[in-house]
Amino acid sequence: MLIPILIGLYILIALIMVVSLLLNGVRPSKTLAWLLAIFTIPVAGILLYLLFGRNRRKSKMFSLKNEFGPLEQSEEIHCDPKLSINKHKITSLITKTAKCPVTCHNDLELLKDGQQTFEHIFHALEEAQDHIHLQYYIFEDGLLADRLLDVFERKVNENVTVRLLYDGIGSYSLSKKYLKKLNEIGVETAQFLPFKFGRFLASLNYRNHRKIIIIDNKIGFTGGINISDKYLKGDPALGKWHDTHLKIEGEAVDFLNRLFVTDWFLASEKKVDVSTFNIHKTLERDTSLQIVPSGPDDDFDVMEQVYFSIINSAEKYLYIVNPYIIPNHAILQALMTAALSGVDVRILMSTSTDIKLVDWCVRAYFESYLKAGIKIYLYADGFLHSKVMLCDDEIASIGTANLDNRSLQQNYEAQVFVYDAPLCQQMKSDFLKDCERSLLLDDYEAHKNRPWTKKLIEGFAKLLSPLL
Repeated sequence: MLIPILIGLYILIALIMVVSLLLNGVRPSKTLAWLLAIFTIPVAGILLYLLFGRNRRKSKMFSLKNEFGPLEQSEEIHCDPKLSINKHKITSLITKTAKCPVTCHNDLELLKDGQQTFEHIFHALEEAQDHIHLQYYIFEDGLLADRLLDVFERKVNENVTVRLLYDGIGSYSLSKKYLKKLNEIGVETAQFLPFKFGRFLASLNYRNHRKIIIIDNKIGFTGGINISDKYLKGDPALGKWHDTHLKIEGEAVDFLNRLFVTDWFLASEKKVDVSTFNIHKTLERDTSLQIVPSGPDDDFDVMEQVYFSIINSAEKYLYIVNPYIIPNHAILQALMTAALSGVDVRILMSTSTDIKLVDWCVRAYFESYLKAGIKIYLYADGFLHSKVMLCDDEIASIGTANLDNRSLQQNYEAQVFVYDAPLCQQMKSDFLKDCERSLLLDDYEAHKNRPWTKKLIEGFAKLLSPLL
């Protein structure tokens, strides 16, 4: 008697999910794939759908929209960067979808790797007078965390407010002992979507991948570097970790701060008085940029649309540094179309990644790249963790977003799009130097004839690409 009841219950749940898919599904191919999984993989199909398949953009379950949004002061900002006509469309797209206009009164400093980045960060932290806001996907115990603890204690004693927001999954290893020390010295802490059983199915797949520091609404840091000692010591398996970060001074910092405050409100349910924030404009340097937040609660696929538009706008070159390039159909077609149209498209990544399954999936797309004439450079001196895109000496993108489904659809990300020819040229020069030290893959026929066992493994990994 029990077995027929369980079977009937399973069928009922499956039918409810089918209705949900048909009402809220975005892509027919994706909807069909989940329908097949639900009906051909008993129990596991439903669990996988609950974990990875639900459309957060429709449900708005984790909506971050509130009165702290960056649109508060956008009406006061008027900026017209020097861009070609087709690149101007990108700034309009970002303004409409991400609600962040172009800001001009900024001074940028490009920071490479952990040593240089943390030297600038700690120097800026020591100068804090009002508040320090930190937000990280990975915040780990170690030398960096201990050094931060010392700085926080001194600053709290100087009546500086310190707030730390960390992701519940990315910073899962952060010890209770360390958190207790933070609370004892007066640091306010909050955890983004904690790892709790009651919310496990609802939140596991939606993480806050942002890395942000703001000091007094005057200086901001963002990019790919987390609080982890591997950025100083390296990794036993992969060697030295290479990454790219930005130090921002100027009016754009206010947008970073409002982004933090919005995330802080969701995680802690505590409001921060943004009326006390003063906007600081740099007078000596006028660098144009846009800060682009994205997440599963957006009305549009913001990061995917911006990346897609930049790729399509490329006329001379498109250079990409990214460890996790697992493109969906639209991004893949855009990359191939650009290369076939005569654009110099190059991808720079490490010889291997920190996750083997992801590494196989990344390599599954190499054959398509090479067939279209895209050059692939494999960097062997450590692990490249940077998320960089360069286009035509006009646009430089630095931030947290990878070119995979997780970053484009599921994670909360923050990317900076800079419209500054000198910075673009500097980064292009660095990119080309790294290419010279890397292994070039440009022989389509040779790669096509690789062992069938590799093709099989890559093909299997590619099936899982929507989940990676």
